Amino acid sequence: MINKGAIVLGALIGAAAGVLLAPEKGSVTRDKLKKEGKVIKDQITSDFTEVKEDLSKAAYSGKEKFKQDLEDFASKSSYKTEQAITFLEKQLAILKDKNKTLQKTS
Repeated sequence: MINKGAIVLGALIGAAAGVLLAPEKGSVTRDKLKKEGKVIKDQITSDFTEVKEDLSKAAYSGKEKFKQDLEDFASKSSYKTEQAITFLEKQLAILKDKNKTLQKTS
């Protein structure tokens, strides 16, 4: 994948070299440099906006995935807790039965 920064830098260097090496009057050269500078500035601004939007989307997606993973973890934990409680209740019932056999009736 080509880095956008490298493309913009290459365009900037190429435009500057082309304008500076062109055999024209200084005022024409300055006008061309201004126009090229504006085009490059607009492109850089556009690229940074796109990168910012991509980062925002990635952050939001990551946040949503984390939220979903947390909900899944809470759900699984709840089921495991329920299983543990059921196991403990069964063990308590067994202990109660064993304890009853030790009790004397009057």
